Amino acid sequence: MDMASHPAWATARAYAPSQRQRWTALAEEAAEANAFYMPEMLCAALDHLADAANVRVLEVQQGGELIGLMPVVVSARHGRLPIGCVVNWMHDHCFFGAPLIRRGEEIAAWRGLLEQLDEARWAPGFLHLRGLDAAGANAAALEALCVEQRRGRREVHRHDRAMLRSDLDADAYWEANMRPKKRKELRRLQKRLADLGRVDSRLLTQEAELAGWCGEFLALEASGWKGSEGTALACKADDAAFFRAACAAAFEAKRLHFLRMDLDGRAIAMLVNFRHGEGAFSFKIAFDEALARFSPGVLIELANLHAVQGNPAIGWMDSCAAADHPMIDSLWAERRTITQYRIALRGAGRSAAFALANGVEALGRRLRGQS
Repeated sequence: MDMASHPAWATARAYAPSQRQRWTALAEEAAEANAFYMPEMLCAALDHLADAANVRVLEVQQGGELIGLMPVVVSARHGRLPIGCVVNWMHDHCFFGAPLIRRGEEIAAWRGLLEQLDEARWAPGFLHLRGLDAAGANAAALEALCVEQRRGRREVHRHDRAMLRSDLDADAYWEANMRPKKRKELRRLQKRLADLGRVDSRLLTQEAELAGWCGEFLALEASGWKGSEGTALACKADDAAFFRAACAAAFEAKRLHFLRMDLDGRAIAMLVNFRHGEGAFSFKIAFDEALARFSPGVLIELANLHAVQGNPAIGWMDSCAAADHPMIDSLWAERRTITQYRIALRGAGRSAAFALANGVEALGRRLRGQS
């Protein structure tokens, strides 16, 4: 196996067009979709969000062909434990962590990634993998390889989050999965909102509008509670630059799904999704909180339901929402189980770190059971 590991990439601007083409070719043949590691989103993140994180992008090649890619960072802590470890890089705006692995080469790619970490002097402790689909190709191949190599593997955490995957059209899905009382209330809100003026919903289709839409989204998100708490994208210049760059690159690649709802031509709710293959990932939502009595966030999600179910190229959408999200959980019936793993690395001191983390976790479970 021909393997290549790059020690650190401070910015994606250092990549030649041929490098990005290799990443794109891998992404298009990936066993598991992950829009956050598509070149347009990953390169934007490396450009604007990676300076303080010291991100390393691991690559695995076989026969001169790229079969695996995973960005990682070194963390000085593992949860509450002062144990150093390697973590797959998930910045604050990344909601899925599955590496890009070529379909049919899943075990070979994982073998190469783990061998690189085993041999890397900079890699402490163990590998902490976050944001994987428990039922996905990555998790299955990783489990099989760990069994083959007798390598320690421990599931650290799992939770379910809302997902949209159905052959029903939007109206039938709404009827099947939403309580009649809830449907009646939403129709009432739609009517009340329409009494204020003309309500329109539309997807971004014109490149000339992209910059304006991005600016309106940033302003709309910052006008609400996220702005007050300092977590809106516009609160940090790097976050805003990442958003604009990712949207521009995804639009050019025809993978941006950007929806807005207007009242008399003014945006009152906006929703950004990124596509990969037949799947899509719901990224960010923003709405005018002054109109909260009309639930514009829920109404644009209903518009999104129609847009997704009406598009034969989109087979499913991951909500990327937190577990037990009160809004999206009531609208989407399907669930995706997201998991975290702790994977043992070989080398002096690493076995002890893996065993210590497992032991502390087991002790914590016993103490919680006694309380």
